[in-house]
Amino acid sequence: MFTGIIEEIGEIRGVKTDGDNLLIDILAGKILEGMKIGSSISVNGVCLTAVKINKSDFTAEATKETLLRSNLKKLKTGDNVNLERPLKADSRLDGHIVMGHVDAVGIIRSLKKGEGSWRLAVEVPEKYTKYIVDKGSIAVDGVSLTVTECKNNTFILNIIPHTFEITILKYKKIGNEVNIEVDIIGKYIEKMQSGSKKEITKEFLNENGY
Repeated sequence: MFTGIIEEIGEIRGVKTDGDNLLIDILAGKILEGMKIGSSISVNGVCLTAVKINKSDFTAEATKETLLRSNLKKLKTGDNVNLERPLKADSRLDGHIVMGHVDAVGIIRSLKKGEGSWRLAVEVPEKYTKYIVDKGSIAVDGVSLTVTECKNNTFILNIIPHTFEITILKYKKIGNEVNIEVDIIGKYIEKMQSGSKKEITKEFLNENGY
């Protein structure tokens, strides 16, 4: 589990396939402290497993299902990524609960600098709009943000300069893809309201990001 508070920006050193999976080599610094083989790490909001660790970089593995649901498959050498280590039991929750299970890929439709903030508009698949509400939380490429406004399939964010500058959001352009994880609380509420006793199958788990 993560908080959506990005710890540092990493740089892609290399990407290579391993069967249906993808091995991603990432140059990093602070994030390597305490990291072990098998550790979870959020890369652009996607929970990945560290399979190799060096002094200045690490390798994370992304599965076929993860690649289908996220923008990680488009990473290339030189790209920057948001990095965050898992939340510790005694840590403060400064952002919101982020599982690292991306729901969908959104498209940036607008990015403008305003007075005191950057205004970002992101379009998402219609099936996920029911989980996105005004003043609600959402993770965009792993960054915990607050929704300012919702219009049809598009939601608006006002991002403070500090958050904009310490994340890869500062590199984004109109038309770029971003990983979207809606607030898990909304999913739980929907589940309780539906009263569904849906069987837990492989398809159900895949549908819910597991």
